[in-house]
Amino acid sequence: MSTRRWPPPILRPLPSRRRPGGRSPYGWLGALVCALALAVSGLVAVPASAQPSLRLQYRTTAPGATADQAEPWFNLINDSGSAVPLSQVRIRYYFKADSPTQQYRFACSWAVVSCGTVTGTFGTISPGTETADRYLEVGFTSGGLAPGAQTGDMQLRFYRADWQRMDQSDDYSFGPGRTSYGDWTKVTVYRDGELVWGTAPAGGDPTETPSPDPTGPGEPGGTGVVFDDFSYADSDDPALTAHSWTVRTYSGGPGVPGASWPKGNVTFPSIGGGNKAMQLRAVTDGTSGGTQQAELYHQRKFFEGTYAARVRFSDAPVSGPDGDQVVQTFFTITPLAFDLDPDYGELDFEYLPNGGWGAEGPIMYATTWETYRNDPWLAVNTHTEATRSYDGWHTLVIQVSGGVVRYYIDGELFAEHGGIYYPETPMSVNFNLWFINGGLLGGSTERSYVEQVDWFYHSQNEVVSPAEVESRVNAYRADSITWVDTVTG
Repeated sequence: MSTRRWPPPILRPLPSRRRPGGRSPYGWLGALVCALALAVSGLVAVPASAQPSLRLQYRTTAPGATADQAEPWFNLINDSGSAVPLSQVRIRYYFKADSPTQQYRFACSWAVVSCGTVTGTFGTISPGTETADRYLEVGFTSGGLAPGAQTGDMQLRFYRADWQRMDQSDDYSFGPGRTSYGDWTKVTVYRDGELVWGTAPAGGDPTETPSPDPTGPGEPGGTGVVFDDFSYADSDDPALTAHSWTVRTYSGGPGVPGASWPKGNVTFPSIGGGNKAMQLRAVTDGTSGGTQQAELYHQRKFFEGTYAARVRFSDAPVSGPDGDQVVQTFFTITPLAFDLDPDYGELDFEYLPNGGWGAEGPIMYATTWETYRNDPWLAVNTHTEATRSYDGWHTLVIQVSGGVVRYYIDGELFAEHGGIYYPETPMSVNFNLWFINGGLLGGSTERSYVEQVDWFYHSQNEVVSPAEVESRVNAYRADSITWVDTVTG
């Protein structure tokens, strides 16, 4: 857990043809000549007899021969007379890898149809050509296009996994002069596996679905799952450690300097219905020596995918006078190795029932961190907030995929962050309860606050909807499964 201070989040702005026709007017002879010409040139095109249905427009915002990332932007147009479910559509952008072993990552920066519905995977062309041995395949999880409708902007990008500059000059689909939208046949469009737009490079017309990018979404269930129903006896239960959870006992931030983190402040009480919860307890009498805080965290092995927890927030202490600035959390984090460490990352749900950091409460923050410096304080993050009560049980979901982090509360989208704030390294999963330094209520009467967590769920490399998360958790409980961990780390 970071030892940083926690003032209000500080924002830093993000840096910133032709359409296939119908039957050839030259009849079968013209079609044959066209087919022979394409065969000789090593290209695979839409059959001349194919009816136009989907048309793709392309532009790039990174026109240089070398770039930090490729930035193909697409607009898909439905020229057919019927609606097209986008789940049937795949778009392929062909490129030459910088080396045979080079890995790439996909991200959606913004899309009219929502980045949450856009997927990106990478495939290999074998044998390749001088301009294409890989392709990015863009798909959709939902949505549709009515006759004559278009998707509008899809601002996509992909980059080398090692973040080195990439060479675009020999990429088949790259159009350096295409800085405004126009029809582009060097990017292909498939519907239900059939080529309906564009010309693919020779050998680059595979019909099988490409293997997923290892950093992208996987099959249902992802590439691993962690589920915990928190059915432990107490914080000394050997199973808790065996399941890779750690009860924090070491001193340090966040919170009140000199506060302790007793192991006994993490308990597992029954909450009805045969279920237990993990409970954090924080206590203070207004002094450093009389302040106790609590934290439970899992090992650092989590990255992209879906994180979820059923959390009970409290607006008032269970005993003593109200008014302390207490922080109730669910978050993931990568440790800060040094000031402004670029590998640092953090995704936070933080509920402040009595406010704090200059804001009135109750207030909920969802904050996504790029990095920070402790002294002098500099925070590089972005946040979304809502001033209202969240007292009671809530299902919190964080989806991390395709360059975008989405936060949900009870199935409703609460925040969407991306750009430089997207995490880059494995993180731990944490729950803690602590007091803001300087935010303690005057007076020496002891007061106690609690936060409870009913369950935790993670699917590695898979975007899972909040409703599906609830369904999977209910299925585990119906089968009396209290713990699963197939995520390696």
